[in-house]
Amino acid sequence: MDRISTTETFAGISYPGHLHTKESLQLAQDFQFQDMDILIATFPKSGTTWMQEILTLIYNKGDSVVAETLPNWLRTPWLEHTYFRDLVQENGGLRIITTHLPYDILAPALKNSKAKVIYMVRNPKDVAVSYYHFHKFAKFLPEPGNFGKFLDRFLNGTVHYGSWFQHVKGWLRHQENASFFLITYEDMHRELRCSIERLCGFLNHSLSSEELDRVEEHCSFGNMSQNRMVNCTLISPEILDHSKGKFMRKGKVGDWKQHFTVAQNNLFERIYQEEMSHCKHCFLMTLD
Repeated sequence: MDRISTTETFAGISYPGHLHTKESLQLAQDFQFQDMDILIATFPKSGTTWMQEILTLIYNKGDSVVAETLPNWLRTPWLEHTYFRDLVQENGGLRIITTHLPYDILAPALKNSKAKVIYMVRNPKDVAVSYYHFHKFAKFLPEPGNFGKFLDRFLNGTVHYGSWFQHVKGWLRHQENASFFLITYEDMHRELRCSIERLCGFLNHSLSSEELDRVEEHCSFGNMSQNRMVNCTLISPEILDHSKGKFMRKGKVGDWKQHFTVAQNNLFERIYQEEMSHCKHCFLMTLD
């Protein structure tokens, strides 16, 4: 708790000191991945919790007991957090690991393994809005100010965890790798069952129709938002001020339209085009 207002810097990117130290970040960079490992990589507020829950259900054949009794940070621990070494298993079995780190930090370790990487990405306008609201009640993040000021910091990459643009471009440069699976938040909203089936194919893990039904039902936003093992209500109010917001707020695509002014949207579009002009992937800003 004494580090809750601390900012840690590593490889030019700032991280909340509450769960990150230079030692924990260095250990993440030096981590020895095993071939059976599955790494969930995301920028903050891009559907990380959703993917953690889906993989938990896939590997339990749709049985939700583990997902409803064990917090997700214990099931799918964060590689860069201070507690990771105490949780990670070294027995050579299946390990689902989560990270917000950019590709360049993990590249040396990943190149020496056959670990599977699932990169989940969400359109940046909704990420900016969701991240802004998260700052309003997460006490380990800086005060966001008004949305316009926060959006400026998001666009210039000075928020914690760095630039969305650099994070996405860094990971997507490796999307042709056979061990890399790209999925978007928007894809999962449009076709959740199809997305689960695609994940099963990538993981070489087959499920029956009934098991897929259970995974799909449990991993709906409504069900997850009521699950204390994932909705962060187990976390102390000294860390998350639950009176000021919810971790699982809306889970919608296109909520940015309720926040952006015309001028802010024009600015965002200009910077987006400058940053992502050479990116092969087209991100859906709305499902309309």
